[in-house]
Amino acid sequence: MTIAMASALPAQRPAARSLTPAQSAVMAVVDSAMAAINSGDMIALSRVMTDSAQVYAARLVAGKPGFTMRTAASQRAAGRRTPIIERGFDADIRVAGGFAAVWLPYDLWAEGKWSHCGIDLFTLVQVGTAWRIVNLTYSVEQPPACRLHPDGTPPGYKPPQ
Repeated sequence: MTIAMASALPAQRPAARSLTPAQSAVMAVVDSAMAAINSGDMIALSRVMTDSAQVYAARLVAGKPGFTMRTAASQRAAGRRTPIIERGFDADIRVAGGFAAVWLPYDLWAEGKWSHCGIDLFTLVQVGTAWRIVNLTYSVEQPPACRLHPDGTPPGYKPPQ
């Protein structure tokens, strides 16, 4: 039940200013992507991406920076995976003409426990009247390198050790 509730929540918006119509449209796509990620529906995630979109995970591997990459096609082929709770907050939304970037700190809970936190960086382009993700790069870190969601630990979970 907790996962379903968390997956329906949009990323926390900047409270200090109101969003422009373009920023709202961009965040609607990011919210759709986050809902798909949380529900484990990789097909739905690929629907808000361009066909050539890529997803990069940046993390330390054996103490050195490394990354993995997936394409929109591999997202579609994955179909479904186990739902998670990934909560974005303090979104920084930038729009310039027909492209946009959203810097979104997040924390992630999987299989009933703490997993990691980091930054999601969404790059979007305008395709006709719709916004689509062309790149999602995210970091995989542990506190203090990253922050937990301001709402604290999700109900039913233990805080990270």
